[in-house]
Amino acid sequence: MADNCKKILIGMSGGVDSSVAALMLQKGGYEPIGVTLRLHSMCAPGEKSCGSSLDAEDAARVCSTLGMEHYVFGFEHEFENCVINKFIKEYRMGHTPNPCIDCNRFVKFALMEEKGKTLGAEYISTGHYARVIKSGDRFLLARPRDIAKDQTYVLYVLTQNQLTKTVFPLGDLTKEEVREIAAENGFRNANKPDSQDICFVPDGDYAAFIEKRDNKPLSMGNFIDTMGNVMAPHKGAECYTIGQRKGLGIGFGRPVYVVSKNHLTGDVVLGEEKDLYTTRVEVKDINFSAFDRFETSLRCKGKLRYRQREEECIIHPVDKNTVIAEFEKPQRAVTAGQAAVFYDGDIVLGGGTIV
Repeated sequence: MADNCKKILIGMSGGVDSSVAALMLQKGGYEPIGVTLRLHSMCAPGEKSCGSSLDAEDAARVCSTLGMEHYVFGFEHEFENCVINKFIKEYRMGHTPNPCIDCNRFVKFALMEEKGKTLGAEYISTGHYARVIKSGDRFLLARPRDIAKDQTYVLYVLTQNQLTKTVFPLGDLTKEEVREIAAENGFRNANKPDSQDICFVPDGDYAAFIEKRDNKPLSMGNFIDTMGNVMAPHKGAECYTIGQRKGLGIGFGRPVYVVSKNHLTGDVVLGEEKDLYTTRVEVKDINFSAFDRFETSLRCKGKLRYRQREEECIIHPVDKNTVIAEFEKPQRAVTAGQAAVFYDGDIVLGGGTIV
């Protein structure tokens, strides 16, 4: 896996995945240095959430067991500016962003790389389920062995330069095997539950968080139909997402779905199931790590949500920052702000943000 005990900085969340990843690095000949990123201070005392004090304690305990150095770095300012503020701004514009992707792009990998240099670490690592494969002179992001835990969707933002320095020790392990390894080595977090919610909104009430955080009322307006006719007032455009049917707060006598949102008027457009489908998706802010330039149309598979299956499509370059993805089958509830990630088999070609 490595030669001459190369130093590597590993992000330690306090969970079982990063703990076992650190152990695997040691077994692979690396000299891992554990770091826990303190990202925000919005947790109640004792609450478990990404970057909480309890996470840092769990990570420190594992590092002590493994005889590793452990550091806690405060990235609250960077996380606030690059993740939380962007999350609020995007929601206010009618989009549904994925803050985990922004955290990977602007905070975790970028800032860990900087800290690694100061600690003499040439490489960085995390407990993500993914692989990095070397093909010729290029390093490719690839799916893990445990497809059910595949996290490549939130890692497409890694650049070629970052991939050359990144190691994913869990790429060839299943989640079950990871927990078994943790138990065999006496890790107290062997059965610690996986984090499910957005770390800075642990209760999942995004609208309430946004309203309180920027001290502005929600975007009030009306439910309207696809012809522009007013149907009823709603409780705030930030409360709804594309494809939503339940929880609209009012009955219409028939199934209706959120089709689109107008952040200028605050109106939320409701329509039928058939109104949710499209075959054409515009994608901006692209990052294609599998090749230097994307200049001709390419057939591949595209994934538009984290839990969605990939579908056949052709991606067409528009300019250096934008592509158009044309899908063979109509895609349901395509949502601005989410990521579109493109694959060639197990290899991640790249991706971007849905417009």
